[in-house]
Amino acid sequence: MRECWQGEPEVTGGCQCGAVRFAIAAGPAKATICHCRMCQRATGNAFAPLLEVMNSAVSWNGVPAVWASSTLAERGFPATCGTPVFYRGIGCDTTEFMAGTLDPAFAYRPIANHGVESRVGWLASLADLRDRETFFSEGEQLVSHQVLEEGKA
Repeated sequence: MRECWQGEPEVTGGCQCGAVRFAIAAGPAKATICHCRMCQRATGNAFAPLLEVMNSAVSWNGVPAVWASSTLAERGFPATCGTPVFYRGIGCDTTEFMAGTLDPAFAYRPIANHGVESRVGWLASLADLRDRETFFSEGEQLVSHQVLEEGKA
């Protein structure tokens, strides 16, 4: 097993619209957080939570579009909804899936931070902020166009 990789159960996941779904066989994986500027821009967020697995462990239902974001990396997403699904080094034997695309039953446990030279300063204060649940205005009703995740009614 590669350094810092741990055994993980099978996990499934996919995009918002359901055009791209995937299954990752049980086996070695590595969960990390990437703070590099390229991941920030690719996800539109402060960092990218990633689960790295061997390409041979992945089976696809739907074909993701792929864009070479640099001479070193490519990003996968469905052409329909554009959800960032994965990062992959060009020519590498692994794929790193965005944790938000993994079905919620998976216990994502990151073991390291990468790209810390670009980590945004305000992340350290998040634990001090007050929490609140999602709410809607009185009479407002949410109608989601997202495909339900596996195992959800």
